[in-house]
Amino acid sequence: MTDAQWEALSNQAVAVAGVVYFLALLAHLVEWEALRRIPVEESSSPRKVALLERLGVMLTALACGIHFVALLGRGMAADPNRVPWGNMYEFTLAGSFFVTLLYLVLYRRFSLSWMAPIVVGFVLSTMMLAVVWLYSPVAPLTEALYSPWLVIHVVSAVIATGAFTLGGIASALYLLKDRRERRKPEDQPHTGYLARVPSTTTLDRVSYRLHAFGFPVWTFAVLITGPIWAHEAWSSYWNWDPKEVWAFITWVVYAAYLHARTTAGWRGRNAAIIALIGLATLWFNFIGINFFADSSQHSYAGDAPDVITTEPYSARA
Repeated sequence: MTDAQWEALSNQAVAVAGVVYFLALLAHLVEWEALRRIPVEESSSPRKVALLERLGVMLTALACGIHFVALLGRGMAADPNRVPWGNMYEFTLAGSFFVTLLYLVLYRRFSLSWMAPIVVGFVLSTMMLAVVWLYSPVAPLTEALYSPWLVIHVVSAVIATGAFTLGGIASALYLLKDRRERRKPEDQPHTGYLARVPSTTTLDRVSYRLHAFGFPVWTFAVLITGPIWAHEAWSSYWNWDPKEVWAFITWVVYAAYLHARTTAGWRGRNAAIIALIGLATLWFNFIGINFFADSSQHSYAGDAPDVITTEPYSARA
């Protein structure tokens, strides 16, 4: 296949993955709508609901596979072939892919069926953002990106991003459910989506475990492989680059989250708030800072607003 054919395959795979993610989201929404008619006290779900859940998970797994093909096509379309994260469009595709992949890997371990519509909706929205505002044609990597340390750095960073994102979703649901339980009298039945979400104790535990997994991976990415790559590329371990600074801020926030839980006994609401602050700094560093920092040495990892293509996506495939 030619480079142009690989790029076309990648664009088409992104479009197909988006459609399949949308179908998965519909399956989960219909599933949760059906659950609204079933008393929360019932321990088993009807066959129809169980089938919808399995269908949603299968479609999500299929979309994840097609999502991977899109990333593979981006890397194979470049000459020479390269890792698929040469610009912000590719970074966003890679980050959302790892959110889905980590969700599927941990689905059974943490019984994450309650998280399904939010995860799929988040990934679908992120892909739409990438296609509409961040798309950039395939181009060769800059010299600074030709390093095996970059591969290790980015892979560990996006894995941690996936774990922090899932943990942040659990923290947000904790705050919503905790607020509802505080305001609603105990003698009134609980209905709707939040009634099917696990208890606040379970949400707090799942959030902590996801953050506890993601933090050492983020530490490895930010404090070990990142500086090594920076020294190899720019002969300096630390350059006060905006992305470096915000990555360290994210590390400090999550370190405070874990430290507060283990030493000060901060659990529940306070811990969830800190976790969401960390998630905000994480995604601002991942996407937002590219629109505010003009002097970043990581500028190749983003598309400035004045160079973002306005070509319709359908014309690129």
